[in-house]
Amino acid sequence: MGAPSYALFGAYFPHWLFSAVLGIFVALAAHRLFVATGWSRTIPLQLSVCTAIGLVAAVLAWALGAG
Repeated sequence: MGAPSYALFGAYFPHWLFSAVLGIFVALAAHRLFVATGWSRTIPLQLSVCTAIGLVAAVLAWALGAG
C-alpha cells in the first residue's frame, strides 16, 4: 500500500511533506496576523508561539489526511 502521497505535476509528493509546508505557511500567517493586529507587542516568545501554531496545523493536516 505504501505511504500516503499526492501526484502533483507528474511527481509523487508524500503527505508528510505537504503537512510540513502547510505548517510553515500557517506559522508565517500567524506571525503576520500578530503584527497586523498589534498583538506582537503583548505576546512574549513569538517564535515559540508561531512555531507551536504551525506545528498544530501540520499535525492536524497529517492526521486528517493520513487517516
